[in-house]
Amino acid sequence: MNVSTTEWAITVGVTITIIIFDVMIVARKPHEPSAKECAAYLSFYVGLAIAFGIWTFSYHGSQYGVEFFAGWLTEYSLSIDNLFIFILIMASFGVPRKFQQEALMVGIIIALVFRAIFIALGAVAINNFSWVFYIFAAFLLYIGFKQLRSSDDEGEAENAVVRVARRRLPMTDRWDGLKLVVKENGRRLITPMFLVIIALGTTDLIFALDSIPAIYGLTKEPYLVFTANVFALMGLRQLYFLLGDLLKRLVFLSQGLGVLLSFIGIKLLLHALHENELPFINGGEHVPVPEIPTLLSLGAIVIILGVTAIASLWYSNKHPEKVDARPADKDTSAGDARG
Repeated sequence: MNVSTTEWAITVGVTITIIIFDVMIVARKPHEPSAKECAAYLSFYVGLAIAFGIWTFSYHGSQYGVEFFAGWLTEYSLSIDNLFIFILIMASFGVPRKFQQEALMVGIIIALVFRAIFIALGAVAINNFSWVFYIFAAFLLYIGFKQLRSSDDEGEAENAVVRVARRRLPMTDRWDGLKLVVKENGRRLITPMFLVIIALGTTDLIFALDSIPAIYGLTKEPYLVFTANVFALMGLRQLYFLLGDLLKRLVFLSQGLGVLLSFIGIKLLLHALHENELPFINGGEHVPVPEIPTLLSLGAIVIILGVTAIASLWYSNKHPEKVDARPADKDTSAGDARG
């Protein structure tokens, strides 16, 4: 795939412009957006992603267009899983609703930074070491197996980094927007938002470790990996407020993502064997195994996500009491700063 410097410059420029626009909106008037506002923004971002995919299809060829859509859908589904953890974090720390937009904005920017770093590292590794696909495959199969066995209720918002910060740093329970440090009685104290940002940042780091190997299993083009991640994160803030309690009804999301990651892991393993250069496997020769075409991968992704959503909604309708018992975002007042 030949991507010109101009294409890269326009793509990065548009991404930065959208981020600045989003930041200015949130900074100017922190609020809980209405369903209409969220739906409008989300429709725009999804439409933009589809338009980009069609442009890629027509300008760079059908193969790359299919790779983009497969990567975008995969990253979008992983981002929704990320979003559920964000909800757990917000609920755990009792973040007031009017400040949640700001926290989410910071979390999304951190996610973009981490993913950009891992995309670059992944591209260098793939170009220099073909055996890295074995590592990616093993990692995805391991994560997929863990996802299949996990439950969303097992998510823990407060990780080790947050616990250390809570014990060692002087804190206040007062919320003050995005301010991380405030002065009280002549002392500098960290705010609960500081801990929230740490929790979001470390969560983003973990999800970047999952998502980048997954998309490199669908395309080896850094440009498509980058754009698929950007479009997957666009509108995530609006999706958070639009879906709200609906996310609780996706009871089989972890299991669905487990199947998805395992499928991509198998695809990566077959590709690694096909491109094999390791001397202790088949004498360093390529192993004649079939590879999974990207178009088939796209179809499998759509089916896996569709079955996951339908099964989740069916189960949640049959067992509403179990859905209501799952963690959810709670509305809190400005003075509530649990933890």
